[in-house]
Amino acid sequence: MMKFRFRRQGNDPQREKIKQELFAFNKTVEHGFPHQPSALTFDPQLQLMAIGTKSGAIKIYGSPGVEFTGLHRDTAVVSQIHFLQGQVRLLGHFLASRVTVLLLLRSCDLLCVGTEGGAIHFLDLPRLSLRDNQSLLLDQVMQSVPEDYRCGKSLGPVESLQEHPQQPGKILIGYSRGLVVLWDLSTRNAEQMFLGKQQLESLVWERSGRSFVSSHSDGGYSLWAVASGNTYTHQPVSSSIPYGPFPCKAINKILWRTTQSGCPVVLYSGGMPRASYGDRHCVTIQQDKQHVTLDFTSRVIDFFTVHTTNLEHDYDDPSALVVLLEEELVVIDLLTTGWPSVPPPYLAPLHSSAITTSCHLDDVPAKLWDRLATAGNSQGTQHAHGSWPICGGKNLAPTPKQQELLLTGHEDGTVRFWDVSAVAMTPLYKLSTANVFHTDSLQEEEWPPFRKVGCFDPYSDDPRLGIQKISLCKYSCRLVVAGTAGQVIVLGLSDERSDHTVDVSTVDLLQDREGFTWKGHDRLEPRTSPAPFPPGFQPLVVVQALPPASVTAVTLHAEWNLVAFGTSHGFGLFDYHRHTAVLARCTLHPNDSLAMEGPLSRVKSLKKSLRQSFRRIRKSRVSGKKRPVPTPTSKEANAALADQEEVAPVQRRIEPRSADDSLSGVVRCLCFADTYLRDGTHHGPTLWAGTNSGSVYAYALEVPGVGSGRGSGCVEAVLGKEIQLMHRAPVVSICVLDGRGKPLPEPYQASLDLATAPDMTNPHSVLIASEEQLKVFSLPKVGAKTKFKLTAHEGCRVRRVATVTVCSTAQEDYSETSLVCLTNLGDLHLFNVPVLRPQVRYDCIRKEDISGIASCVFTKNGQGFYLISPSEYQRFSLSAKVITEPLCTVELERPLEQHISLHSSGKSLIWSWSPLSCYNSLHSSGKALIWSWSPLCCYNSLHSSGKALIWSWSPPPLLL
Repeated sequence: MMKFRFRRQGNDPQREKIKQELFAFNKTVEHGFPHQPSALTFDPQLQLMAIGTKSGAIKIYGSPGVEFTGLHRDTAVVSQIHFLQGQVRLLGHFLASRVTVLLLLRSCDLLCVGTEGGAIHFLDLPRLSLRDNQSLLLDQVMQSVPEDYRCGKSLGPVESLQEHPQQPGKILIGYSRGLVVLWDLSTRNAEQMFLGKQQLESLVWERSGRSFVSSHSDGGYSLWAVASGNTYTHQPVSSSIPYGPFPCKAINKILWRTTQSGCPVVLYSGGMPRASYGDRHCVTIQQDKQHVTLDFTSRVIDFFTVHTTNLEHDYDDPSALVVLLEEELVVIDLLTTGWPSVPPPYLAPLHSSAITTSCHLDDVPAKLWDRLATAGNSQGTQHAHGSWPICGGKNLAPTPKQQELLLTGHEDGTVRFWDVSAVAMTPLYKLSTANVFHTDSLQEEEWPPFRKVGCFDPYSDDPRLGIQKISLCKYSCRLVVAGTAGQVIVLGLSDERSDHTVDVSTVDLLQDREGFTWKGHDRLEPRTSPAPFPPGFQPLVVVQALPPASVTAVTLHAEWNLVAFGTSHGFGLFDYHRHTAVLARCTLHPNDSLAMEGPLSRVKSLKKSLRQSFRRIRKSRVSGKKRPVPTPTSKEANAALADQEEVAPVQRRIEPRSADDSLSGVVRCLCFADTYLRDGTHHGPTLWAGTNSGSVYAYALEVPGVGSGRGSGCVEAVLGKEIQLMHRAPVVSICVLDGRGKPLPEPYQASLDLATAPDMTNPHSVLIASEEQLKVFSLPKVGAKTKFKLTAHEGCRVRRVATVTVCSTAQEDYSETSLVCLTNLGDLHLFNVPVLRPQVRYDCIRKEDISGIASCVFTKNGQGFYLISPSEYQRFSLSAKVITEPLCTVELERPLEQHISLHSSGKSLIWSWSPLSCYNSLHSSGKALIWSWSPLCCYNSLHSSGKALIWSWSPPPLLL
């Protein structure tokens, strides 16, 4: 009898239209802190900040939700960037060896370029054309210097250029050797020379222009008076080495801000005593007797103050200090006593401790959200409205229809809650699990002026604290976090502080099996005395898996008060209501020696590695031959899963994997479901577990109070099915489908009328996704219904699987449930559920980006996140309807101009525009920057095509 399994059908135009209304792939916004920042600038008129990176990206930020991103076509370090104030135009300089410093005059029509050779060149803007014969060469300056100051030495590179705050056209030029020259651009003469003797690092004007401050390599700074008639000034008015007299590091940058109190605020980076604090990254703030040294954990890139720039005002009156560090952005409130930090509404360092896991929750109930926000506010992590000094632009995005949370687990044992409802990824609340255990935390004695600032901390007190898995029930406010040392912590949300002892229960997954000895790290030592727990999530019970291996899977069913967890040795089921273990199942194979060593073992068996390598070689040589497969535990499942038919032309035959591969007992996924397992007439609670060797275990549970339960009693678990996938590929996901082929609702959703009740009248099915194929089986007989082998390309493996609901853009009440798969090649595949018919495929992540693929997490409404750097999430959308992207504007008035052009001179770029326009707005759409305006009914726009910038407009036509 002939079998027609792969019938090729033509494209259905109606279905193609529906797919276009449902699916669309867009990379929408980058959340987090820019990776490897290299430059900083601020526009005080428009209240916009720009950050340049070593990869050539420039990111502009204003008020929360106002974000713009530009990317240079070549990977190049952005060494300096400057705003043309009030114009939404940027001047960027990419790393070049000869250029040391740039000065953009306030008039925005002239750029001064200092070089390593001591020369200064002048370029007209916006064309960036060099002014002929007007460069200031070092020889011209040397001729004006007194003979005894020359000493046959060069003045060195140009270190600093500063424009006079009150007299445009006069600039202060600082040379490395210490000479400072006040230069008049109009007369091309040196008005005054300041004969400094210390190596110069930076210059800054005092607001009135009657004095300036220089900082030096010896850790000191000097105040110089500017007086007409004095050609040469040999000595400063005053000098200070704040942390002397012993050798100190250079003060790299200094700011001098005047206040109405008469006491200036002095801010500088560096200057620390070399012997004791030379390795610190510091910015010091001094005003009269107030003195604070901000101690950071990463290098200071640059900093600026937010202050009054109107020249009619007599004082700077700084309100905030903004410090860009290598790993975070810190803002200090200079108006509040004690100069506290301002919690950021965005740009918070996601990697304050290395991210180890993440999970997403959509449609968070308002009650849970408010309680988390209150707990976060008590920690000082909540952003105070109105205190954020970078507030330019307008966020035009509509109010989110639902609140969304992203939870990130970290190496130091913390779980951080982020508001990802909109473009700005805002910290909401932080949970620490370290105080549940005894850890060796080091307390350093600090010198009185020091104050630890920022939250980036690359060091963990104990690597065993690392969070590996997270599960949160948003309706019952129950949270489960599982760690590297086998700890599974069940927590409840409390609005009050509590001091209590946490109960600890152990679950031995080896069950006294002989021949296995744990060689890895010890378990964490729980506290035996009451510990303080602040408002927020507080521990109810700690379940300790033995051996204390890293937890590889966890799932929570708050309605049944059950939590299941898995490691490389097996899985356990725990009743946290009665604090009793229900089940412990060992999944180890006799050859699972690596499972005995643990993830923190430093030495791996070379003999074992070589044995595995030779085994893989032998397998690859017989890939085309049939190999005997060990008899599965369940004959019924074996018959259903047998795959002896011809394979489709586009699908590669799956090669069975050896049963004795190392770590075959690792539990990859766990799933609770109310379904039919014992027979087709009685449904009830079940637990499903999938392992690295393709084994699936299904347990029927007796839960008191559920169905025909026995009231108050113990939970019982009975093995109902044990399935062995013939190809033995790791099981990535298990999902039970109701009678309509829909995934079962989350706990409490149906009972609280928050979701449609599952269909319990028609037969259920289970969708099992392994690394190589997707299969749907009927329940309770586990009969094969349909499958799809996702191995069309050699080496393709499924890495992430999720069910998502995708809504139509054309029909308000129409949606489809789809299965989305991310492979190790970085592509996304979407399938109909439960028929597993392929719908669309998108390239998402580079296949070389292993960490990005491993970090990917999907949302239930068709979006996703993955790490593009240790500190940044890329957000993307698979839904044509649900897209979270920047929608913002910067409005300004601009004088009439006659041309629009994009110029390049060397590695400096400037963007300019506006043909006969008075009103302009800057919009953002994804990563494309769109400039639009309406001069005399003309429409103009800047589009992005790949990395190339394409300019288009309509009448009158203008040439670039």
